[in-house]
Amino acid sequence: MFQTFDATTSPHQGPPRLDRLRAWMSEHDLDGFLVPRADKHQGEYVAPCDERLAWLTGFTGSAGFACVLQGVAGVFIDGRYRLQVQDQTADVFTPVPWPETSLADWLRETAPAGARIGFDPWLHTVAQLEATQKALDGSGIELVAADNGVDAIWTDRPAPPKGKVWAHDVSLAGQTSGDKRALIGAAVAERDCDAAVLTLPDSICWLLNIRGADIPRTPVVQAFATITANGRVALFSDQDKFADLGPDPAIDQHDWAAFSAHLTSLGGRVLVDPASLPAAAMAALQAGPADVVHGQDPCTLPKARKNAVELAGARAAHETDAVAFTEFLAWFDAQDHSGLTEIDVVTALEDHRRRHGNIHDISFETICGSGPNGAIVHYRVTNGTNRPLDADSLLLIDSGAQYPQGTTDITRVLPLGTPSARMKQVFTAVLRGMIAVSMLRFPQGLAGQHIDAFARAPLWDLGLDFDHGTGHGVGSFLSVHEGPQRISRISDVAFEPGMIVSNEPGYYKAGDYGIRIENLIAVRKARPHQDGDDGRAMLEFETLTLAPIDRRLIVADTLAPAERDWLNAYHARVQETLHPHLSQSARVWLNDATRPI
Repeated sequence: MFQTFDATTSPHQGPPRLDRLRAWMSEHDLDGFLVPRADKHQGEYVAPCDERLAWLTGFTGSAGFACVLQGVAGVFIDGRYRLQVQDQTADVFTPVPWPETSLADWLRETAPAGARIGFDPWLHTVAQLEATQKALDGSGIELVAADNGVDAIWTDRPAPPKGKVWAHDVSLAGQTSGDKRALIGAAVAERDCDAAVLTLPDSICWLLNIRGADIPRTPVVQAFATITANGRVALFSDQDKFADLGPDPAIDQHDWAAFSAHLTSLGGRVLVDPASLPAAAMAALQAGPADVVHGQDPCTLPKARKNAVELAGARAAHETDAVAFTEFLAWFDAQDHSGLTEIDVVTALEDHRRRHGNIHDISFETICGSGPNGAIVHYRVTNGTNRPLDADSLLLIDSGAQYPQGTTDITRVLPLGTPSARMKQVFTAVLRGMIAVSMLRFPQGLAGQHIDAFARAPLWDLGLDFDHGTGHGVGSFLSVHEGPQRISRISDVAFEPGMIVSNEPGYYKAGDYGIRIENLIAVRKARPHQDGDDGRAMLEFETLTLAPIDRRLIVADTLAPAERDWLNAYHARVQETLHPHLSQSARVWLNDATRPI
């Protein structure tokens, strides 16, 4: 059901906790301290015990960090959170636009000469620290590994999660854990390495065909691991979580405390991913005989390339989810909107999902923004921000669910009363960008940076743009945000068949309204074109999401014939697929909602 933030993450935390952290800094001869959003696994979502940034500042976004100096405390946030950070943090914190302003640039401008900036080496990666220290060269400012100052003053910090781990059956995974371990071991050997270090929970869960309950909405278990070239795994976590699985002769289980000593004992060539390896783990490796080799986590790409079973599961999950979402849409249209609040909508949508499918959980806290709240890109309604639905405006709903077969994520915009002509014009431009990506055929080898502009071009024609990527990767009953693939100006990861990515252009007018339309799409090989180049491999996208796009917001005469044909074919597919599974009232609603334009 609807979740509210507790007192540790309520808006406008600040002065008392900030004062205590600064006192701790003084006691430890530090001029500053870094407080990241991430935990030691560098995941986007963290357990309550790791919500250090939210506890200190009140900011609850899924990305960002703080740098606390004695005279100023900067909260670094990207374009998704520029409005949210102003609403959630007290005026003792200074929002810093990031990555436009780097930490190093800010420190050079703000920190005193010779400043010592403390950091917890378990919460920052090797790559992050190396890049920042290099950018600080010549400044006299030093990054100093230290204990965690927030943990020292957070006296009622929640306990670490203790949820049990369960097996993810091969009927859902499509490949046994033994086969995956052999595959990854071979990849380690191909790098002429003897072992690899794994610190990302989604990599470990994928590798071992397990799922867990350590992170809200994301079914992973927090763990570290190493895998040898012959596929043997050493696993480090809370062993009690694994009690229901029983022993595996190819997996050696250890408690957390043994991890550093294990790294120090490793010999030979050890593969690490500097983008995710904690600095403390690197220090442990360097204290031993290992020859450290930098490279990508070997599970990343195999996990991203969904196999046939996972793709079939994704299609099934999206069909189940679409039935629930369409029943919700029919319910919503039958309501008196003047009597509803954002929380009412969130609660109703989750109720529909739980009634109409084998949902494990929602896949993230539902974004439901009416009017100006829709312009806050990752807005999460709370009891403090909840508002009645606006009249003559728009309602943005971004939501998803975790099913054993797959993970869903969908955004739709609904009219409230009579939206303005400008809102409809912009909505149609966003829709045209989404359709452009959906229809695209492109040569194999292209990455998200080559595709991103197709989603933005109709908005650019209006002098508009949006300050987030067009799409993120999605896991298979894992994280709703999964790399390395994405549709973004900065992504150079080539798309490969089996990858799932979101397609979600948008536009946000601060203080007025927000628009985003999102489907999930899967990369597949395109059928050869009869007049195409011989031997030129082409890819295309398969649309997985099945839910109507509100026709009442479309300026139909601005659609090109191919765009109109795509939309009508999409709605025909939605109608054909969902109709047999809907209630009578929802069928009637869907018949009207999917009429051809």
